[in-house]
Amino acid sequence: MAFIRKRRLERELYSKERKFRGSLKICSKSIIFEPDDNIQPIIKIPLRDCISIKAPEDNEAKNPFTRDTSGGISVVCNQVFLIKERNIIAPYKTVRGRTEHLFQLDVSGKLGDVVQTLHQLYRASCLDKMGDQAAMITAILQSRLARTSFDKNRFQSISETLHMECKAEMVTPLVTNPGHVCVTDANLYFQPLNGYPKPVVQITLQNVRRIYKRRHGLMPLGLEVFCTENDLCSDIYLKFYNYQDRDELYFLIATYIENHITEHTAESYMLQWQRGHISNYQYLLHLNNLADRSCNDLSQYPVFPWIIADYSSSVLDLTKPETFRDLSKPIGALNKERLDRLLTRYQEMPEPKFMYGSHYSSPGYVLFYLVRVAPEYMLCLQNGKFDHADRTFNSLAETWKNCLDGATDFKELIPEFYENDSSFLVNSLKLDLGKRQGGKMVDDVELPPWASGPDDFLLKSREALESQYVSEHLHEWIDIIFGCKQKGSEAVAAHNVFHPLTYEGGVDLNSIMDPNEKVALLTQILEFGQTPKQLFTIPHPRRIMPKLKSLSRTSSHNVSVTESPVSPNEESFEDLTEESITLAWNNITKLKLDEQYRIHKDAITGIAVTCNGSSVFTTSQDSTLKMFSKESKAIQRSVSFSNMALSSCLILPGDTTVISSSWDNHIYFYSIAFGRQQDILMGHDDAVSKICWRDGRLYSASWDSTVKVWHCAPGETLSSKKHHFELLAELEHEVSVNTINLNAANTTLVSGTKEGTISVWDVTTATALHQLPCHSGTVFDVAFSPDSRHLLSTGEDCCFKVIDVQTGMVISSVTTDEPQRCFKWDGNTILSGSQSGELLIWDLLGGKVTERLKGHTGAVMSMWMNEQCNSVITGGEDKQIIFWKLQY
Repeated sequence: MAFIRKRRLERELYSKERKFRGSLKICSKSIIFEPDDNIQPIIKIPLRDCISIKAPEDNEAKNPFTRDTSGGISVVCNQVFLIKERNIIAPYKTVRGRTEHLFQLDVSGKLGDVVQTLHQLYRASCLDKMGDQAAMITAILQSRLARTSFDKNRFQSISETLHMECKAEMVTPLVTNPGHVCVTDANLYFQPLNGYPKPVVQITLQNVRRIYKRRHGLMPLGLEVFCTENDLCSDIYLKFYNYQDRDELYFLIATYIENHITEHTAESYMLQWQRGHISNYQYLLHLNNLADRSCNDLSQYPVFPWIIADYSSSVLDLTKPETFRDLSKPIGALNKERLDRLLTRYQEMPEPKFMYGSHYSSPGYVLFYLVRVAPEYMLCLQNGKFDHADRTFNSLAETWKNCLDGATDFKELIPEFYENDSSFLVNSLKLDLGKRQGGKMVDDVELPPWASGPDDFLLKSREALESQYVSEHLHEWIDIIFGCKQKGSEAVAAHNVFHPLTYEGGVDLNSIMDPNEKVALLTQILEFGQTPKQLFTIPHPRRIMPKLKSLSRTSSHNVSVTESPVSPNEESFEDLTEESITLAWNNITKLKLDEQYRIHKDAITGIAVTCNGSSVFTTSQDSTLKMFSKESKAIQRSVSFSNMALSSCLILPGDTTVISSSWDNHIYFYSIAFGRQQDILMGHDDAVSKICWRDGRLYSASWDSTVKVWHCAPGETLSSKKHHFELLAELEHEVSVNTINLNAANTTLVSGTKEGTISVWDVTTATALHQLPCHSGTVFDVAFSPDSRHLLSTGEDCCFKVIDVQTGMVISSVTTDEPQRCFKWDGNTILSGSQSGELLIWDLLGGKVTERLKGHTGAVMSMWMNEQCNSVITGGEDKQIIFWKLQY
């Protein structure tokens, strides 16, 4: 706190004096006095405009104007800015002429330190080059930080244990505040060097929900902490002086967040979005956070798309595609005529080329939208002035038109357009933003005819963002802003090329030795705008849109039958099965062990069950195929085809034949009716690891690095067995194939190898669609989701991987405590058999185990589930089969 006396010097005579109390702030380039009486203006004195800064001499004590000057500082300057006079936010008032300001400190003991700091900063402001100024200011700041430390008396509890203390700055829009960071076993603290805005900022670690490493000023030095899941603004944003401190603090806080890594990756959010568990708005918010966008950094403010293209109709029709902006193109490419002009200039431009001379997100654009709620930021950014009235955010229709037609206007929107607070559209502060050319004063933002008011506008904007059209096309915009079309040849093809300096890695500031060049370059980049961090390098998958169900199931129970397009009697068996499956998976944690039997002499490798569920066939590494009767609870048949282990089995439609694969390179056909080996297929050069049967075709995987597709003609006699099998396709791999599976339509096959590669094949053309090095070590099991959009795999490396079938992108990775040997899943929930013998139920989207079921005493090697998903049989390394029942 301080008192101020102000004197205007004219011919060395004191004309008048005023005295009032307030707070003195010493900034890097100015002195600011903020009076307690908000009628009085805030006084800002640029250090470069100072003539002298000193403590009054003793001989001045006789002067009536300088009485009680103990602890006083005299500042004489040529220019001063008056801000918020009479508490009205308006352009700064400039007072030119020689004036003296006397600051009397509450604590006179600080006088020498304050004067010394002011002298140092004044000398810095007098340096000609910006780089030299920045270097000297940094040195002054570091010297002050080195002489201070965190005040441990600020701890919430005397029992807290200190883990780390370091220097950092708290980042807010346009201002950073230096101080000390301290982390204990319970809290994160930040103590500002100047005690502003409060003596200490404290965050309880157990309340932290999200943390993000940030790129601040093009350097990997930022860290942002959130205590909420979906809020736009964080609880604190810190910038460190070296990345080691930042990374250490990140690690300390991350240990308090359960499953932090699995929950907060772009891929895990993508899976939640695809499955409809989070909205379009929430997904974009998470992507912005992951791409270094923050509300505390105006040069990297969150970017959201223009969605609506209709600002003239009286009714907004969200069922018409023409209502929406083309999300597959950047703003600059929406108008063909303008794009043609830009491309002509681009082709004639020397390297490095760029299509757009301005960016889609910059501090100026952010404050363009927010001037009515953050006018002081606008004044600070624009040297104390508002923008010209005709360039202010006046109208949605005008702004959209200018983004389509303007020669240099390519801006996107900000999150506020899809939130609940409409204050940024209303001039509630009654700001004087100027008069337009037509004579009209700038006031509230003019809304389109289809909006009855600001709140209605935001409501309809949110509805548009969550509409079916946007859900079907949002991935295209993500490709442009965060994904594969952000950089390189894909960006050129998409007409999405901005100045090279806007991209992460576009310039290495550490390689620039000249401090003046470095500061100039950094200033240019921060003012121009920055492209988000690239999150995806391959095309982003589409959102999975739910199928429209009949009205009778989606509406309330009192809807009449005549209103329903499908009568109850006509409801398909398939729909009923789907409902029972959903019910089963919703209650999968209620799975209970029913019965268990030891029926083999070695690990059980395969399970197949007849349609009526009465007979269970199992294969084992003891080389036998056994038939177990559920009714009599006894083995009814035991067959050995060779002395080699059997690896899997299946039952052909009609329950007449069992097929078993063997490590002796052969596939055996066993007739249930005749009780004997019916046929043998010698189709591979090494062990057959897995077989599948679909629509009269046999698919066999082998350690000979192939998957083969066979057409099997029916035959009953051994003499004709050579003519049963026709090789239709051979899918070649580089290493041994351990497992395979097919999608529901039998058009796509997935294979997993012993070296961790997942391959996706188009069965109709026998061509590989994707080959992905997903796991380190053997892939144990792999399966399509019921809608065939995703693949799930598990491997020796203790990981589940989710793959988008369309793009081949690994969109989620969940680490497990031990290998999971086999599984069943419904796209969201996994039932897996573990190496230790437990059955685990996983919430895939949360990456968490929700239930553990004790079962086998060794690894669960195989798993069968019925069509209704309410009955499970597992086979283990402990030679047992266990029957599991869902008990609602």
